Amino acid sequence: MLRRSLVYVSFLLLPVLARAAGPTNPAIREAVQKFIDAQDISGAVTVVVSKDKVLALNTIGLADIATKRPMKPDTLFWVASMTKPFTAVSILMLQDEGKLSVNDPVEKFIPEFAALKTPSGKSAHLTIEQMLTHTSGLGEGDSAAIKKAHTLRDLMPIYLASPMQYEPGERWKYTQSGINTAARIVEVVSALSFDEFVRKRLLKPLGMKNTTFYPNARQREREAIPYVKDKQTGRLTPKPFPADFGNMGQPPFGNGGLFSTGPDYARFCQMLLNGGTFHGRTYLSPAAFKDLTTVHTGELKTGFLQLEQYGSHGMNYGWGIGVAILKTPHPGVAEMLSPGTFGHGGAWGTQAWIDPVRGLAYILMVQRPGVNGDASTLRQEFQQAASDAFPHP
Repeated sequence: MLRRSLVYVSFLLLPVLARAAGPTNPAIREAVQKFIDAQDISGAVTVVVSKDKVLALNTIGLADIATKRPMKPDTLFWVASMTKPFTAVSILMLQDEGKLSVNDPVEKFIPEFAALKTPSGKSAHLTIEQMLTHTSGLGEGDSAAIKKAHTLRDLMPIYLASPMQYEPGERWKYTQSGINTAARIVEVVSALSFDEFVRKRLLKPLGMKNTTFYPNARQREREAIPYVKDKQTGRLTPKPFPADFGNMGQPPFGNGGLFSTGPDYARFCQMLLNGGTFHGRTYLSPAAFKDLTTVHTGELKTGFLQLEQYGSHGMNYGWGIGVAILKTPHPGVAEMLSPGTFGHGGAWGTQAWIDPVRGLAYILMVQRPGVNGDASTLRQEFQQAASDAFPHP
């Protein structure tokens, strides 16, 4: 009878043990817990990885306040614009195969772009590089029409119907249409839908089993609920997921369509930490990886910290192929990072930054709409705690 009781107790403890599995870090937990206690977030999943191992995996707080469902390693997050590096890597993989170059004009693959005119009336001749560095000036298109699109192909005439925003290369402006156009080029060149290309060429071989453009019903049950802090009550209130993403029948948006987990996204980061290889498989050649992580925007101000309220740090950043690159560290969210650190955040607070000098990647998964995740104190304190816990050798 005693043995049966012990077996039963062990069975009950399995979920707890599973959540505890992996190398947790008390300092990171403490840093994030402050934001939970302050009702800024309901919870978070944080991951710190080196090239070949997970150094720290922390699941903190709740994924669903109403049901008291805890954050777990397999909790699913809408990573939004953290999809963009996948689009960039997909393009560079095809460049490695000799099927395109980032210097190619878009019209080579989407002929309708040949008629596109700049604001001054010149032929635009936009390049793939301009699309992926947010320097194209391409119009964003009518939002109502975009909501009715079913494929990336459907989006192209919508973008082309809107006037260009500025002369190509004149400035940096975050542009969703350019990234989705690059994703459409992946489809044209590979003869696969963009989601299928990403699944076959990146997600499956990387072992990212919990990453998808279209979460199924069981995966939806593992989603972290998004919360916003009510300005009057100071309490967290749930906010519905955006209807524009994640549903079958919608385009596989290269600008923000992916849902993922902390450990899954960490595998993608490890591949980039290793210069384009992972577990003996090459995803990017050294030349393609250099393209990805080299600043292509010259002395243009770039990034999400340009405004005075965020420190006027536009000159501290440049843009590679689909990723932000830290040129010069600055106080706050970048003071613990090395020059050359690169990565991307997502609209609802998710962050992933790869520091090749220190050999570390920092992944933060939260669902907090309405906050600039790149500039957030949460990002800063998580990264600082992680940096302190794993000092440069």
